[in-house]
Amino acid sequence: MEGAAPGRVLFSAARIAERVAGIGRAIDADYAGKDLVLVCVLKGSTYFFADLTRAVTIPVRLDFIAIGGFAGRERTGGAVRIAKDLDLDIAGRHVLLVEDIVRTGLTTAYLVQTLRAREPADVRVCALLVNPTQLMINVPIAYQGFEAPSTRMIGYGMDVAEVGRNLPDISELA
Repeated sequence: MEGAAPGRVLFSAARIAERVAGIGRAIDADYAGKDLVLVCVLKGSTYFFADLTRAVTIPVRLDFIAIGGFAGRERTGGAVRIAKDLDLDIAGRHVLLVEDIVRTGLTTAYLVQTLRAREPADVRVCALLVNPTQLMINVPIAYQGFEAPSTRMIGYGMDVAEVGRNLPDISELA
């Protein structure tokens, strides 16, 4: 894992599991009796999404969305595109977008706007990590796991060049 070695553990697997269970209970309470679709933002949110969906006990639908830069460009200048779109029709349903980390909020805001155009009952965000010092735009974060530092992190879905996602803890890069 050259160049992607974990350093100091920021959030242990046990601490993450405890927080995810709490978020699951809150979602159960807030969405009881509602038609809820949980949407995973690939790939970074995969581990959080899997654990969260097991922590939620109310009936839910699951779907996935992925974003990417534009093909053939090294730098996108912040422009993103939908690389994998939803399979479900979300019109009239409650949508909870599940993110691993919200830093500036720009990508999350783009996804929220894209989903709102499909006329769901509402769109909210569940983020494992949020860095409030880097937020540039207001996004509807309904559930938050932890406040993120500004350092680069690895583990529990976060990677460096596709390496390190499978690490159970979230660590700073060494």
